[in-house]
Amino acid sequence: MNIGTLLLALLILSALAPFTRRYLGKAAGWVFAIIPFASFLWFLGLLPEINQGEVFIQRYNWLPAYGIDFSFYIDGLSVLFSLLVLGIGAFILIYAGYYMKTYPMKGRFMGYLVLFMASMVGLVVSGNLITLFVFWELTSVSSYLLIGYNHEKPEARAAALQALLITGFGGLALLGGFVLLGIPYGNYELTTLLSNPEAIKSSNLYLPALLLILAGAFTKSAQFPFHFWLPGAMAAPSPVSAYLHSATMVKAGVFLLARLNPILGGTQEWHYLLSIFGVTTMFVGAWLSITQTDLKRILAYSTVSALGSLVLLIGTGTEYAINAAIVFLLVHALYKGTLFMMAGNIEKKTGTRDINKLGGLFKYMPFAAVVMILALVSMAGIPPMLGFIGKELIYEAKANAPSAHWFILIAGFLTNVIMVFLSMRLTLDIFWGKEPAYEKKPKEPSLALILGPFFLVLISLFLGLFPKTMANPLTSQAIMAISPGMAAIKLKLWHGFNLVLGLSALTIALGVLAYRYRLRLISFAEKINLKYFEREFSRIFFQMIDHFLYYTKEQTKAIQHGYHRFYLMTVFVVASLLVWIQIWNGDPVILTLDFKDMPLNLVAVVALIIAATISAVASHSRVVALIAMSVIGFGITIIFIAYSGVDLAITMILVETLMVILAMAVLFHLPKYVKYSGTGARMRDALIATLVGSFMMVLVLQAGTSVVQEPISDFFKESSYTEAYGRNIVNVILVDFRAFDTLGEITVLAVAALGIFSMIKLTKKIKV
Repeated sequence: MNIGTLLLALLILSALAPFTRRYLGKAAGWVFAIIPFASFLWFLGLLPEINQGEVFIQRYNWLPAYGIDFSFYIDGLSVLFSLLVLGIGAFILIYAGYYMKTYPMKGRFMGYLVLFMASMVGLVVSGNLITLFVFWELTSVSSYLLIGYNHEKPEARAAALQALLITGFGGLALLGGFVLLGIPYGNYELTTLLSNPEAIKSSNLYLPALLLILAGAFTKSAQFPFHFWLPGAMAAPSPVSAYLHSATMVKAGVFLLARLNPILGGTQEWHYLLSIFGVTTMFVGAWLSITQTDLKRILAYSTVSALGSLVLLIGTGTEYAINAAIVFLLVHALYKGTLFMMAGNIEKKTGTRDINKLGGLFKYMPFAAVVMILALVSMAGIPPMLGFIGKELIYEAKANAPSAHWFILIAGFLTNVIMVFLSMRLTLDIFWGKEPAYEKKPKEPSLALILGPFFLVLISLFLGLFPKTMANPLTSQAIMAISPGMAAIKLKLWHGFNLVLGLSALTIALGVLAYRYRLRLISFAEKINLKYFEREFSRIFFQMIDHFLYYTKEQTKAIQHGYHRFYLMTVFVVASLLVWIQIWNGDPVILTLDFKDMPLNLVAVVALIIAATISAVASHSRVVALIAMSVIGFGITIIFIAYSGVDLAITMILVETLMVILAMAVLFHLPKYVKYSGTGARMRDALIATLVGSFMMVLVLQAGTSVVQEPISDFFKESSYTEAYGRNIVNVILVDFRAFDTLGEITVLAVAALGIFSMIKLTKKIKV
């Protein structure tokens, strides 16, 4: 199997899922999980070679002329992300197969979910920036379908649209950034970019490319101030939320930053931008979670905070920071996948996600409670879970940040205190708090609903207990892919007594204290939020959309007014001005008008043309104007004949004749003038006509004196007889070298003749 086959299999499964779901019944999730699980094992089998430093590259031709191939690049970073996407994805499919049994369109939902999975796998294994962009956008589209799955609900449609517009805006910026990034290299292959990072860093394109790429990554990974779409996406069913937050879309921006760190990283711009946005998002996400009461929204804001931490760590760029980023990525995927699936289980068993309406669930769901509590322990960073090791590394990285480390360390410390507070709140309030009157007696979730959370939290526990033998092989090559030459730190559960351990202990102590005085803390946070976050970002976003729609509507009224004459005027004026600007900035126009050799009869013809032109403009009769214009056309025909342009003259005669007949037929059916244009309108038309006519005249005169390339006439002289066996060059050009042009002209004439014949015939019938 190769990566192309794997992706194709997932896409086929996505297409077949809507049609096969009904026949598979409850087993659908298990059956659909077979391909992702087999793919997970395939990637797991690559680990020994990847850990030896191997990189697998596959390439399929796509647009070679533009340096764009459909290529794949599989290294340690790709394998780690693929394992998360496919492993958690397999559990999510099993979970969704049972969770969604009461929902309509279950097959379509499963198809969207597999499409989402294929998109994310394609994104993390892409070896070409344009290929990556294709899968990047596919994740946006598939997530839109998933978030808006309950499309009969207005809030679901609004959340899906909001996510699509924000990530779509970021996607457009990202494409611009990729194009700028590829210019110094001549192609978009990662292998080329990674081989010479200085080419872009020394280019003037570096800063604009960086800003555009960061816009794409920040919108996708919900960085402040684009963070609000992520809690809004909680309108999606729980399997979508679990997948979205643990292993897929929201991590795509983090993956992109990690992938491009060797190319764009290491500069002051990279460091400061990522650090500022990261630390702000980290703290704001955690702070806003304090006042939430919806279980999924609490988890969503904690995800925003985690994404900010990851961006901050990649921007910090030290050895500890990169190690911490990869370990925390793994930690977060494991506990967040568990928590969201458990949130779905609690809602399904109790009918609510409001933590104020939950309590005493431990006696009804003891096994599920243990699973969720272990995940919360990992989120709080308490041993022996892997979350503890991740938090220790993050503290170490923040304490040794190259700049503003005290500010970053304090912000990180407060964020972790809030995480401990949230973990205690979700644990104690949900499983031991005051028991409300449930509509139905809660019970343990079924096997399909608990299997994924159980295995994810079990993996987190084993990785925490045996980090050196289990976690290091997963993360070491990913760390080296982000920062080549940087060693992977040997992970340990116990680091001895040091500053970091002291911070961890203080974090837990303050978290417990915060929970003890939770009512005061929540009240204080609400006051702060009312003062400084009075206007929700989501509401501001939709107000901006409304203003934009109003503006575009008014613009459409002004531009798409429906008057064809104004459309033509716009086209003529814009085209004339652009050409005049080009003429003005180009070489000087040399006009050589010499009338001394012109025969007297042609002077008379020119005088006739001028007189006919004046008559056409000045006449108030359509027929007279038409006759005057035909005089102009036939006058030009005489000039062609005088200068041996017989073929042009013949064509001109035919065209003029047809045009006159057609125009006369049209005029016959037109009503009489109601009123003539006013003086102002006629002056405007005269100005536009002068503008167009003058640039055409200058262009024609300049074309006669400009020699851009060697004239093609020499080619016709040499080739007419030797290749086309014709001595008359004009005939050979018409029937051989320009045969298709001639055919087109004949076709136009034939169609025009048929049109005239039809009009005449129709007119006769009407008369009868």
